[in-house]
Amino acid sequence: MRYIRAFEVGRPPTSSKYDLAVRLRTAKNGPAVRNRLRLPHAIDTSTRICVICPPDSPISATAVNAGASLVGEEAIFDAVKEGRIEFERCICHVDSAQKLNKANLGRILGPKGLMPSAKTGTITKDIAGTVKDLVGGSEYREKLGVIRCAVGQLGFTPEEMQRNVKAFMGGVKKDLAVLSDRINKEIHEVVLSSTNAPGFSLNGDFRSPTSPPTCDLAVS
Repeated sequence: MRYIRAFEVGRPPTSSKYDLAVRLRTAKNGPAVRNRLRLPHAIDTSTRICVICPPDSPISATAVNAGASLVGEEAIFDAVKEGRIEFERCICHVDSAQKLNKANLGRILGPKGLMPSAKTGTITKDIAGTVKDLVGGSEYREKLGVIRCAVGQLGFTPEEMQRNVKAFMGGVKKDLAVLSDRINKEIHEVVLSSTNAPGFSLNGDFRSPTSPPTCDLAVS
């Protein structure tokens, strides 16, 4: 972290992010690993979440109370078709899924990774729980054999980073463990970088009995 922070001198603690890249040994045309998780220390809690559900209903009230910034059906569909996408995450209640499909928004939201689907858990009955998971949650997806995810802000302490990295790597390992026996994916290398710093490989033995406590590595 000291080396990385040297590249970020003078920048606000919340303006730069620590990123972790997990390189896999994997077949080129195999299925991609994709998931989301809530890290112990959230990276960004300002995410705007859209919930497609009947407006002025108990479901919409629940969504707003959980942290959604935009709720409704037809008004949202029209805004998206006009190019006004004022959200970073989108979920849909199961009762509105048919209307969503009829609106034919997949060609617009799909390429942006915003189209709700049952596979990713974004078409659901549990609106409150899903919204809370997305507020401050982190998503990751394998692309070209690499899984990338923001794991911290520049101002995080070594202990906070340690807990986030451990949680993220635990999630990735679980994802790999549930794959079919015919699909072989193994972790090859883990690289830590930041917004303006180069990557540093975390492979190897970086800690020994004589290593200083992580609290002594913090940079004020």
